[in-house]
Amino acid sequence: MGLATSLGLRALTLLGVLIAVLLMVVIALGATGLSDKMLGAIVNDQIRGLRQGLSQTIRDPDELERVLEAQKQQLAEFYGLDKPWYLRLPDTVRRVILLDLGSARSLRSFSGSSQVSDLVLERLPNTIMLVTTATIISTVIGLYAGVKLATKVGSKFDRALSYLSAASNALPTWWMGILLVIAFSFQLRIFPFSGMFGPSPAEALLPRTLDLLWHSILPIATLVAVSVGGWTYVVRTMVLNTAQEDFVTVARAKGLPERVVMSRHIVRVAALPILTNIILGLAGSLGGAILTETVFNWPGMGRLYYDAVIALDETVIIALTFMFTLIYVSARFILEGLYIALDPRVRY
Repeated sequence: MGLATSLGLRALTLLGVLIAVLLMVVIALGATGLSDKMLGAIVNDQIRGLRQGLSQTIRDPDELERVLEAQKQQLAEFYGLDKPWYLRLPDTVRRVILLDLGSARSLRSFSGSSQVSDLVLERLPNTIMLVTTATIISTVIGLYAGVKLATKVGSKFDRALSYLSAASNALPTWWMGILLVIAFSFQLRIFPFSGMFGPSPAEALLPRTLDLLWHSILPIATLVAVSVGGWTYVVRTMVLNTAQEDFVTVARAKGLPERVVMSRHIVRVAALPILTNIILGLAGSLGGAILTETVFNWPGMGRLYYDAVIALDETVIIALTFMFTLIYVSARFILEGLYIALDPRVRY
């Protein structure tokens, strides 16, 4: 099977995954009645606001109710509540697939825009600054420590660091974040406990950048603390499994230096599964960290998803789900291409 054919088949498969995820979101929102409840709540809120305004000019209660009922019907038609969910939501999905993300029902960007694309473009750099940075730090530490552990199997260093890795992997993110806030913000008063900037953000570039870095230390430390253990253990396991293969034993029997065996026969072979974790980890980091961004009040993609769920804004929920899935599918497609390029056996 040729390279182009292999990539084409994988692209079609991943496209099917993307469509399947969107269909599941539509069914979850529509069949459960959650979509109707979301839009119904929005309509009722707008009607309550109209009632307060119109009650100052329309004194007749019956006339006021007739006007409000007419307004309610217009709002129901505008939001599509006069149609069943299986006719209303597919159109939203179609627009999202075409990257027409539409407008949020209730959420607004910092500049006041209701466009979902503006919301995403505004939050994405914040998530890259926080979550992607933490992922890169965890990956580098995990790669170094994992390879070191794999060369010292059974030693005290291996056992101690393996226990620490297991403990790190088991830590709840929200608990670790709150613990660091209590210790370093309220007790020691070293780091700020929330937000990206201080109460009066500086206008100059250097002070503003330093303020941003200062506010990001605790959330980055939280994400690194709960993820570095998993990275270390995964790399250790992959390298250790590869080191037990027959071709590694043969290389050592030939008298090759251990450094050469480790770099050319072990790490090189273990690179593909490690590469998978790195790329998927980086892709997943663009989706943000809902709990960490919420605990530290960091306006990133994870916090945006949380706000969309709390506000029952179905347009933003569908758009973000599509974007997160699209990022994952794109990362998987890149991985498929790298696998085929690095290991020709995969295409067969």
